[in-house]
Amino acid sequence: MNRSNLYFIALIPGEKIREEVRGLKEEFKERYGSKHALKSPAHITLQRPFRRAGNEEEKIVKTLEEFSQDQEQFEVELSGFDCFEPRVIFIKVNDHKKIQNLHLRLNQVLLKDLNFAEKEINTKIHPHITIATRDLDKIKFYRALDEFKDKEFEADFKVKSLFLLKHNGKFWDIYKEFSFYSGESG
Repeated sequence: MNRSNLYFIALIPGEKIREEVRGLKEEFKERYGSKHALKSPAHITLQRPFRRAGNEEEKIVKTLEEFSQDQEQFEVELSGFDCFEPRVIFIKVNDHKKIQNLHLRLNQVLLKDLNFAEKEINTKIHPHITIATRDLDKIKFYRALDEFKDKEFEADFKVKSLFLLKHNGKFWDIYKEFSFYSGESG
């Protein structure tokens, strides 16, 4: 029997920003009892979780490698906090255009080369970095939102690759990184 694995595809900032975001997630765990967001590293989702048989993993990796080599690096600016009521609080991404364009190109590859069903694809995305989700109850959500909505958070990072994350049964591991074309020669 070929067991299926759970994956998702994302952009992941460098270590410094990941640590800052982890600190915010820890704060939400301590102060508001919301710990679900700690199950994954800081990320911007390009493709929500999907299941595939283990024997399909090699094709996924090869396809993402080929796709990534044709993508150009770009900057992402993070600024402040926002929400999806009544459960999610996140760090805002300033300009969505380049991420949304990357997402559209990735969708074409997932549909055409990896035989994703239309219903598996996120047709629209709102780029953000989640710091609290699902297990944040409504009362604590509004209390946290009131505190965080005017709080400052400023950071930026260069997107040089995309990542395939794989669930290990408890949390998400960064499984593979796929580097973008740098445009730099020798």
